[in-house]
Amino acid sequence: MASRRLFVTTALPYANAPFHIGHMMEYIQADIWVRFQRMQGHEVHFMGADDAHGAPIMLAAESAGKSPELFVAEIARGRGRYLEGFHLGFDNWHSTHSAENTELSQDIYRRLKAAGLVYVKPVEQFYDPVKGIFLADRYIKGECPNCGAKDQYGDACENCGTVYTATELKNPYSTLSGAAPVLKSSEHHFFRLSDPKCRAFLKQWLEAPGRLQPQVVNKAKEWLEGTGERALADWDISRDPPYFGIRIPDIEEEKYLYVWLDAPVGYLASFKNYCAKKGLDFEKLLQDPKTEQVHFIGKDIIYFHTLFWPAMLKYAGEPYKVPDHVYVHGFITVSGDKMSKSRGTGISPLRYLEIGMNPEWLRYYIAAKLNANVEDLDFNPDDFMARVNSDLVGKYVNIASRCAVFINRKFGGRLAAAPQDFAFSAKAGEIAALYEQREFGKALREIMALA
Repeated sequence: MASRRLFVTTALPYANAPFHIGHMMEYIQADIWVRFQRMQGHEVHFMGADDAHGAPIMLAAESAGKSPELFVAEIARGRGRYLEGFHLGFDNWHSTHSAENTELSQDIYRRLKAAGLVYVKPVEQFYDPVKGIFLADRYIKGECPNCGAKDQYGDACENCGTVYTATELKNPYSTLSGAAPVLKSSEHHFFRLSDPKCRAFLKQWLEAPGRLQPQVVNKAKEWLEGTGERALADWDISRDPPYFGIRIPDIEEEKYLYVWLDAPVGYLASFKNYCAKKGLDFEKLLQDPKTEQVHFIGKDIIYFHTLFWPAMLKYAGEPYKVPDHVYVHGFITVSGDKMSKSRGTGISPLRYLEIGMNPEWLRYYIAAKLNANVEDLDFNPDDFMARVNSDLVGKYVNIASRCAVFINRKFGGRLAAAPQDFAFSAKAGEIAALYEQREFGKALREIMALA
């Protein structure tokens, strides 16, 4: 089998809070796949980073009486306890608030502008007259213009999935002050996502066999091929001050890149930072056709990763390259309910470790429920205990314990070579294929059947 080179990432967690169980599910999924690839002898570079920019962080820092820089640095210092505690083998963990991300984000912006894909036009946007700031989309709520669902944020509807501008919301209000926002005009920078060449490229990229799960292709095509009010729109990539982020380069006016432009660039920034540490040529590795770029993400950010991100990379040109695969998973629920702090349905990964629970139990339980589809996964405490006791203790540990005693007593603690018809050897190829396909639940069922 030919050796592969894989550049693998997970979605960047927002640096305004500690990790939750949803983060752990994604990291465990990616970590298992990365471990498998390494066991196959492949070269893997596994990158992570904090998404450290945007109005929510600026405002959270303000509430905490800290600078945004100090606020995100304190969050970053707490990441290691989770990553090490759950045996997650990232090669590098970085931040979008970094020199590498500033350099790469501004470079991509300049390249897109030079390609004729960035333009400026005046935009009326909501302004909070009480707080005295332009409102980021996530600080405006109202009724969805498509389905009418109440209390939806200003960028996308969590009920129907429609993406829209905040000014399209019905009965909007500021979540910061409760005041009805007023419209003010400002010059904004746009990426021409609707350009015919972008649309043609995205259609070809989406249809590449094996690149995306079928459910993801279908959803992305709904957005790409929409008409009328649902037509693919150009993307507003700028924000007005005050804002915690990366300045738009080469202009006198103070403007910032929208966090969703610089956040995915954080994958590349972490890789660049890692390459510098290891003495590797970042640009050479990144643009090498042999390097496969693979992203693991949740289903809530499909739009950004299957439309904006590949189009940005395509038209930024070398050394940037479009993703080879984007693997999407569903959400994690707890006993059938969405995670909610107010309802007490969340699970704290750190608390799990602090009370002495074995991280391998959670890794196994999540793996046993994961598959290659975009399906939600439910954590049920009773089912968790039953699986740990029956599978890990009753089978895995029990077999190892019994065999260890028998081998020591009868064979002096020495094992002979496995016979050619050994059941595990006969199933090895099938199980390996399941791991490659991210069908971890099926792989573990096959393994437990052999046990």
